[in-house]
Amino acid sequence: MIKILCEKNLYHAPPPVGGEHILQQGRGTDAVKGLYKTLEDLVWLTQLGLNLLLPLVLCLGGCWWAVNHWGWPMWVYIPAILLGLAAGAHNFWVFAKEHLKRARKDKPRRVGFNSHL
Repeated sequence: MIKILCEKNLYHAPPPVGGEHILQQGRGTDAVKGLYKTLEDLVWLTQLGLNLLLPLVLCLGGCWWAVNHWGWPMWVYIPAILLGLAAGAHNFWVFAKEHLKRARKDKPRRVGFNSHL
C-alpha cells in the first residue's frame, strides 16, 4: 500500500524525531535555540510549581496522618496549612533569588569610562 502511494507521490515520510529536521529544513540554529529556551522555561516552571506545592501537600499529609493515627484534634490542620504556605514561600524566595542571580550572571557587564575593576 505504501509502495503504491510512494509511486503516486501521495505518501510523505514523517519528520525525524528530535531537532534534526529543523536543521535539515534550513531554519538554522535559531530555531533549535528557541526550542531549547522553551524547554528550559518549561522545566523552570515545573520546578517552581513543585517547590511551591510540595511543602503544603507534605504538611497536610503529615497532619492528616497524625489526626487519624494518634487522634489529634482537627484544629491542627490550621498550623499545618500555615507551615506549608510559609515553607512554599521560602522555597519561592530561594528559587527566585537563584534565578535572578543566574540571569544577572548571563547578562554581559558593561565597563564604562569611569568604571574601575
